[in-house]
Amino acid sequence: MSENDRDAHQSQPGHEPPWPGGAGSYGADHTQPEPADPWSWQAREPGGAGQAGAMYGSGYPAYGGMPPMPPAQAGQGATGPQPAGGGAGGRPRRFSTALLVIVTAIALVAGGAAGALGGYLVADGTGIVSGSSGLNQPPSEQTEDAPEGSVEAVAKKVNPSVVQLQVAAEGRAGRGSGVIISEDGHIMTNSHVVAPGGTQGRIQVQFHDGQRAEAELVGHDPTTDVAVIQAEGVDDLTPAQLGRSDNLDTGERVVAIGSPFALSGTVTSGIISALDRPVRAGGTEGDQATVLNAIQTDAAINPGNSGGPLTDMSGRVIGINSAIYSPGQALGGGSQGNVGIGFAIPIDQARRTAEEIIDTGQATQTYIGALVSDARGGGVQIREVQSGSPAEEAGLEQGDVITEIGDRRTEGADTLIAEIRTRTPGDTVTLTLEDDSTLEITLGGKPVETG
Repeated sequence: MSENDRDAHQSQPGHEPPWPGGAGSYGADHTQPEPADPWSWQAREPGGAGQAGAMYGSGYPAYGGMPPMPPAQAGQGATGPQPAGGGAGGRPRRFSTALLVIVTAIALVAGGAAGALGGYLVADGTGIVSGSSGLNQPPSEQTEDAPEGSVEAVAKKVNPSVVQLQVAAEGRAGRGSGVIISEDGHIMTNSHVVAPGGTQGRIQVQFHDGQRAEAELVGHDPTTDVAVIQAEGVDDLTPAQLGRSDNLDTGERVVAIGSPFALSGTVTSGIISALDRPVRAGGTEGDQATVLNAIQTDAAINPGNSGGPLTDMSGRVIGINSAIYSPGQALGGGSQGNVGIGFAIPIDQARRTAEEIIDTGQATQTYIGALVSDARGGGVQIREVQSGSPAEEAGLEQGDVITEIGDRRTEGADTLIAEIRTRTPGDTVTLTLEDDSTLEITLGGKPVETG
């Protein structure tokens, strides 16, 4: 068996990372129940599945997402209609005659003034108030270019390369975001955003300028949560500039752009809160779980941001937003949206997966060929070694406990899996065992099964 078989022997966990001592942490035998998936494709829209979002996300994963809020009705605020006023026991309030007269007078004066001003504008015929008036506008000023390295400059550069996605198939519907990566319409997004539509679903792309196009699924990889679609009948698009994720530092400023709750072109900013954060997120039904070696950020990411870019302050894409931590799901409630803990797929990994999908139609998964679990005393225990696998060839045996891969401590099985999947098939890495012995292992590769 491969180390991925560990995923197949567990129920699909949520997109919440294992928090020490809390629901969702993984024990050595992995038998305890896991939290609900805050980005799962459960029904969140009338008659269909929730929109893609991470995780997120679903539930942005957090995968999945929420439908756009209905517009406020006339006569009510954005928070919905307010209850009628009333005191204790439901008795109506009493207003003095004087107060009623004052309120009526104010209303009438305001209405009269508005009517007079409206008539003046029409009679003038120019639409401009002449003479001295308290409503005169200040003279217009030349708008300066956004300072380099500002959020404004990043938004102007990147927004034309970000799209909103709508996916529908067999009564299921959802929304997410995507990043244009070629002039002829290749778009990178999350697997959980487009996978529910399958090969027979409908994918519609809305570009920054409001134009729309149909798209087809080129391929997706649920283990890394990366997918590529091809928009039809388009050219001369503005591809995003892809950066690097191997030289990032905690504390760097970043910008997230996407369509949370179907609000396209939404820009938020923050910092990189942590790097190499192992995050486990549930895949779609029948797929293997996603295990990310993620970039953690406090930039606001919400359902619908899934598949959108996380950029540096030069507007280079350093990650693909995928998941959020949503404590409401762990407590059995609905997703509470952004709480300042979001996760993105490092662009180095996302780029490699996307290129494989474009070239061959499917991704290759890096593996060692062993069933693993958390060791009780720390590290990762080898439960089973597959015959003829890289693990067997390297000399790994059942019962071995791996404490480090390269120079990184393996605090749990997800750390090992995420680190392996980040690397390329054919890479050679050093594993350190519990007795401080080491061995070299050449990583294998196999096509990803998408179900």
